[in-house]
Amino acid sequence: MQIIRTIVWVLILFAMLTFSFFNWDTVEVNLWENLVLETKVPVLVIIAFLLGLVPMWLYHRSVKWSLSRRIRSLEASIKSTALAQRHDPEDTTSTHSPAERPVGGPVDNPAQADDNLAPDSRDKPA
Repeated sequence: MQIIRTIVWVLILFAMLTFSFFNWDTVEVNLWENLVLETKVPVLVIIAFLLGLVPMWLYHRSVKWSLSRRIRSLEASIKSTALAQRHDPEDTTSTHSPAERPVGGPVDNPAQADDNLAPDSRDKPA
């Protein structure tokens, strides 16, 4: 993913440099009635690009930061719950369904030597 991001930034930089080379003209921008800014066209393009990019980048970083904090909080919660259940002295096999039973605990009825997954005459409804 890093290589794709680098390629995109290099292409944007190349496009900006090409645009700047062919459009190095002076322009006047009227900011207010008495305030006139005389600058080059590429500077205006770069400023407009940054005015669009920077707020969205800051928003993206803030959302990413808050989501990573939430993920760390949930992971810590799950870890503490798992440790609490691991050190719980009561029998958890009778209170939990098989889907909720902690992994790695003792098995109530281990598989027998003649157990298999093939349908059996005992499994057919009468």
